[in-house]
Amino acid sequence: MEFADVKKWVIFFLGILCAIVIANALSNLIIAYTALSGWVNFVVSFVLYAVLFFAILYLLEKMLGIEFFGFGRT
Repeated sequence: MEFADVKKWVIFFLGILCAIVIANALSNLIIAYTALSGWVNFVVSFVLYAVLFFAILYLLEKMLGIEFFGFGRT
């Protein structure tokens, strides 16, 4: 395995990790502000987290030129 391949995988996992941490923090902040509880809290939190996660990945792709889920695109 070449150094370029290792670098690509490290950047990939760091990008995913950053998106997870940021999406989790933002969704927790928004849910705490709304003071939802019960199953509504769970559903809204899950959907909000998913939307934020993929939005952050999209922004990272556009801003940094990293391709997370290209599925072979060139």
